[in-house]
Amino acid sequence: MGQFCSRRGSSLVQKLIIDADPGIGDTLAILTAMADPSIELLAVTASAGVVSGVQATRNLQYLIEMVDPVRHPRIGQCNLPASINDAMPEVTDLFNSLNGRHGLGETDVQIADLHNRRESAKLIVDIVREFPGEVRLLTLGPFSNLWAATDLDPELSEQLHSVVSLGGSTQATGDVTAAAEFNIWADTQAARAVCGLPVHKTLVPLEISWQPVLSFDDVDTLCGLLKPTTKGAVVSRLLQFSIRSYRRHKAQEGIPLQGVAALAVAASAEAFQVESRLIDVETTGELTQGMTVIDRRATRSGRNNFDVVTSIDDVGVVDYFTRAIRRVCQ
Repeated sequence: MGQFCSRRGSSLVQKLIIDADPGIGDTLAILTAMADPSIELLAVTASAGVVSGVQATRNLQYLIEMVDPVRHPRIGQCNLPASINDAMPEVTDLFNSLNGRHGLGETDVQIADLHNRRESAKLIVDIVREFPGEVRLLTLGPFSNLWAATDLDPELSEQLHSVVSLGGSTQATGDVTAAAEFNIWADTQAARAVCGLPVHKTLVPLEISWQPVLSFDDVDTLCGLLKPTTKGAVVSRLLQFSIRSYRRHKAQEGIPLQGVAALAVAASAEAFQVESRLIDVETTGELTQGMTVIDRRATRSGRNNFDVVTSIDDVGVVDYFTRAIRRVCQ
C-alpha cells in the first residue's frame, strides 16, 4: 500500500543542500529553490555528471551571482571529469545537444574561479555537522559526493535529516542505456553504497520525474511574462534552447522538469505518493550495469531502504516552477 504525501502544511523552513551537475534541468531546479520562501538553501555543491566538476562549479557560481539572493548559499567545488566520455560518443552527443556544450544552453559562462575553495563532500559534512538532524540533501546528479562525504564522516547518515534523490528507474528502462538511468549509471559504486546508508532516503525515479512537462505554450507564455532583465533574458534563452533541443533530439514536445519534480518532493511543495522498497544497484553487468534492482519478493531477508515516489501532481509541479521563475526574475 502506498503512502500519500500532501503538499506542505507547515510554516517551518526546510534547510536544504542541493548537489547537482547543471545541466539545464538542474539549473531550473536550483533557480526554483532560490525563489521558494519555504527553503533555506544552505549550499549548492558541484558534482561531475553531464558536465565536468569544474564546469559544474562555474555554472553554480554563475547562477548564484546572477540571481544574487538575499542569502547566498555556499558553493562546493568539484574537479572530477564528466561521467560521459568517449566510450559512449552517441550518449555524449545527445546530452551535449540537450544541455549545450557547457551545460547552460548557448550561455557563455564567463566567471572567475572560486578563491576560497571547499570540496563538495567536505562542505556537505561541515554544514550537516553545523545543523545536526536538520539538513535535507537533494541529489540531482550522481551519488559521488554523498558517498565521499560519508567516507569523510562515517556518522554523517545519523546527522542528516534525510536524502531525496533524482535517479533510477523502477520500470527496468533507462535513459543512458536500455537498463540504466544516468545518475545511477554515472557512478554505480557510489549508488550501491548509498543504498546501504542508514538514513531516510526518497527516490524520484525516471518514470515519475519525466511526467511534469513544460509545453511549448507554457514556455511562450512564461517567457512573455518575464521582465526584460538580465535574469529574465538568461532564463528565456535557457527555456527556448531546451524546448528546441527536446523537439529536435528527443522528438518530445516539451521540457521534462525532472529536477523540479525532485525539488517539489524535497520541499513537499506538491502532492506525491510513495511506496517503501528494497533497492540495490547492478555494478558489473555487461548489459545491465547501473540498473536499479527492486526486490519485490514476498519473502526476503533485507529491509526496505527507500521510499520510492510512485505518483506526483505533475500539473502542480509545473505551476510551482512557473511561479518560482517569475519570482526569481523580478
